[in-house]
Amino acid sequence: MTLRLTGVSREYVPGVPVLSGIDLAIEPGEFVTVVGASGSGKSTLLCLIAGLARPTTGQVLLDGQEVLGPGPDRGMAFQTASLYPWRSVARNVAFGLESMRMPRAERDERVRWLLEEVGLTAFAGSLPGRLSGGQQQRVSIARALACQPRVLLLDEPFGALDVQTKEDMQLFIRQVWQDVGTTVVMVTHDVEEAVFLGQRVLVLSSDPGRISQDIPVDLPEPRTLEVRRGPAFLALRARVEDLVRAEHRAHQAAQARKGHAGSA
Repeated sequence: MTLRLTGVSREYVPGVPVLSGIDLAIEPGEFVTVVGASGSGKSTLLCLIAGLARPTTGQVLLDGQEVLGPGPDRGMAFQTASLYPWRSVARNVAFGLESMRMPRAERDERVRWLLEEVGLTAFAGSLPGRLSGGQQQRVSIARALACQPRVLLLDEPFGALDVQTKEDMQLFIRQVWQDVGTTVVMVTHDVEEAVFLGQRVLVLSSDPGRISQDIPVDLPEPRTLEVRRGPAFLALRARVEDLVRAEHRAHQAAQARKGHAGSA
């Protein structure tokens, strides 16, 4: 399912675009990561793809069909797992399937497979409060995958985790992506994470947000943690860090000019 954005802009305040001139094509099965300075519209971009917001101008298309709202062909997970605390792990994963009125036997089989995929079979009957932060995020991602979306959208899903758990989750999401084959678009503020996980890294500028760079990631597969020690990874990480830092400085300069103009 090809994902395409053509001439997309988004304004929350009339005349003040958060995103502008976004033209983007993502092919089926790609893993694309998105980085950028604060205020570059990274999360807004995901919301437009998810159908949680509509573009002010332009179109978001999935296989040529305009995205007009949320749908089961797109799943989303956030930095906070946002699980239902009164539902078991299995029933959290099954929530979307229940809404689709899937037959019980088919639903149970899909939930069983997903819990096995994310390594939480033993916790199927547990409440979310008994799980660690990393385990809760695994449940959140399993829930997002339950309806078999063609596009999985991840908004800084590992941002609140400690370093070791984050590394484990990075390996986990890469393995899930390889097993399931869905398209993944992931926003992160962590450049190292973006380079390690993505096949492409999009760097957004600010004021307004635009795609300033679309960088292919040519690193060995499968991606192991040892890849991060290699010269190709280190060079690419440095390149992306320099781009993000330059965009951040440009954003600060633009804000300073606005402040000066406002006080004049």
